[in-house]
Amino acid sequence: MPPFNLTSLTPATFILAGIPGMEKSHIWISIPFCSMYLATLLGNGVVLFVIRTERSLHQPMYLFLSMLAIADLMLSTTTVPKMLALFWFSAREISFGACLTQMFFLHFSFSAESVILLAMAFDRFVAICYPLRYAAVLTRSAVVKTGLVAFLRSFCIIFPCIFLLRRLPFCGHNVIPHTYCEHMGIARLACADISINILYGLAVPFAAVVIDVVLIAVSYILILLALFRLPSRTARRKAFNTCGSHVCVILLFYIPAFFTVLTHRFGQEIPHHVHILLANLYVLFPPLLNPVVYGVRTQQIKKVVKVFLCPKSHLLQE
Repeated sequence: MPPFNLTSLTPATFILAGIPGMEKSHIWISIPFCSMYLATLLGNGVVLFVIRTERSLHQPMYLFLSMLAIADLMLSTTTVPKMLALFWFSAREISFGACLTQMFFLHFSFSAESVILLAMAFDRFVAICYPLRYAAVLTRSAVVKTGLVAFLRSFCIIFPCIFLLRRLPFCGHNVIPHTYCEHMGIARLACADISINILYGLAVPFAAVVIDVVLIAVSYILILLALFRLPSRTARRKAFNTCGSHVCVILLFYIPAFFTVLTHRFGQEIPHHVHILLANLYVLFPPLLNPVVYGVRTQQIKKVVKVFLCPKSHLLQE
């Protein structure tokens, strides 16, 4: 058994159990997980490279998209490499500090991504409802401040979780029935009252994300009202297309997230391995599909990617 600090009853290491009941299938499960992770790195890396190198994309909408790509990379990279090490090499041990660090960046990237999606909704709201004021409202300074808000809000919400976990005694319980460390998964191992952890872990971050969702919904209600007032069908279709990518990304992010949280909290009849699989897919699917959605639906990005991939054919077309 791993050594323990007897003064604080804090385990030196935690043991990640993987997907309970599916240990013999870990190798097979790792194949699609690894493929999705590599595709995530490639897709988000291409988005960041294209936006960084193409000056015509240095606009608020694409700068927010680059922030989203960074948050996606953080979300998946925080969890997947350790997950694959567990599946391939049975590297189940993770130090207490590393576990808290993984937990922090997991929840931090989720919260930051939620703020970025809200900023992108506001960007579309201003672009469609107040197009003449767009350049004055969405300045480079405003975009930078939005990034700072996403960082600071996420930090202030998630950082207290570290202290809430460090104060708990664990009394020899150190096996986490999961593939990565998350707040309540660690807290449930404690041999003490975790009411504060439950209250804070559910109420504060969840309430912040719900506020983001409500504000996004309000933005799109106002956008739809503005679209229906447009006299030109062509202008209406163009505006719908500019919002379509963002709506798809919002659905890809929030639906799996809320489903995972709600089934984890209230779906006691759902098998535990299903909970873990859903949680794993949550950190893989949105980061994988976000660059695909924007690459397919956004003409500017699609055009630039084609130029980089096939420069000769582009020159021939010109």
